Amino acid sequence: MADDDDEGGFGGLYEDGHWIWDDISKSLVFVSDLPPKPVEAIQILAKAPTGTVEFRDDVDLIEQIRFRRRYQRKLKPGQEDVITVQDVKDIALYTAPVQIMSPLLINMLHLPTTERFIRALILYSAYYLQIADEMANRIMELEKKIRTPDCDILEHEFRDNLADLRLLVAKEYSVMLIGGSDMRKFHHMGPAKKRRSLSDKDARLFETLLRMCVQIVWLALGRKSFNQIELETNRIFKSEIFNAVEHTLKTGYINNMAKEERVVLLGHCLRYDKKLNTRSPLMNEVFCHRPIDYRMMGLGVIKVQQMSPRLHYMLQAVAGPEEKLSELGVVVGILGMPRSAFDTMLRPLPTAVEKSKASMSSTSGHSSSKSTASMGKSTTAAHKVYPDVVLPRKETRELFYPPSFPDEPEKIRPCSETQRRRWQNRLMKLLHPHR
Repeated sequence: MADDDDEGGFGGLYEDGHWIWDDISKSLVFVSDLPPKPVEAIQILAKAPTGTVEFRDDVDLIEQIRFRRRYQRKLKPGQEDVITVQDVKDIALYTAPVQIMSPLLINMLHLPTTERFIRALILYSAYYLQIADEMANRIMELEKKIRTPDCDILEHEFRDNLADLRLLVAKEYSVMLIGGSDMRKFHHMGPAKKRRSLSDKDARLFETLLRMCVQIVWLALGRKSFNQIELETNRIFKSEIFNAVEHTLKTGYINNMAKEERVVLLGHCLRYDKKLNTRSPLMNEVFCHRPIDYRMMGLGVIKVQQMSPRLHYMLQAVAGPEEKLSELGVVVGILGMPRSAFDTMLRPLPTAVEKSKASMSSTSGHSSSKSTASMGKSTTAAHKVYPDVVLPRKETRELFYPPSFPDEPEKIRPCSETQRRRWQNRLMKLLHPHR
């Protein structure tokens, strides 16, 4: 026991680290000898990267052999050898820079909700590029022709198709935002949504997922029109105000659009609020005041009865087996096409390109169209290896609302657990090469 008159004005008992008498504050201070509770550490070396991230696209022959041997999806007995969304994800993960990779991102990419989200984004981007080329041609033809009422009818159909396809993307994106279904453990406030919000961690995950999805869509659409895909993807997720890719490239593509192009490509569900109240175009589509078929909101999740041909097309595109896409006439980029027509990195072989040109010349009237007036020449249709998207028309009869909505779940197609483990193991080897 130290005297109260010791120099420094401090006296007290300190045995085994239990308590201390603080003579200055005249209080008993408890000192715990228990180890501190572990706190979740969020290690973010840099801010979330955006469009400056470059994926490798010059994989040499040795690396292709290594990829085919170790990381390429292996066929099961009796399984058709067609391109699946897993194959495209594998190429994107193999060529991605290490600084954007994380175990969390790999796990998130191998979830049914994310796969539906990616397939819906591929379908929307393919149709967007197709209609952008079509509208560019129509604007050029206005110099020689006169608009008729039929032009408005056709362009309104294009606009409604794009709005419905954006809605398919938005419904899966909404599940990610609220942490529903298999996205619960990825919510920024934890699975129970009661933790403190991890905003930095959430921002990094979102940015890397968005950049990865842009790469996947670009690969699935035959490596064409990367800038258009990236600009439009960032616009629908972030709005024009927060489109960082547009701020970097400064293309001004929206301002350079003609009025007719803007109406069709951007839709009429845009809201120009103050920056703090701005919603992304995807969320605007969800809350838009227009006739929306409520059954679209549950495609791939809830079993819908008495589906129209249009809904059946969308269901197969988003959640159907890739082996049946070609048989049903559903186009989702190169998904469902024979893998033998492509090389290891999913580049079309020359023979496949020639066959594709021959088949499309007889079925498509605008396969050699030009790009939008704002983006200059495009290569979306010049060497396109997949046919155009032809959506069935909407039903003309009024939509019937049943007394109760269906609640029987759809059979969810699982993701490849084998591939997920392969990419997790590869990431661990890249991050810890000397272990």
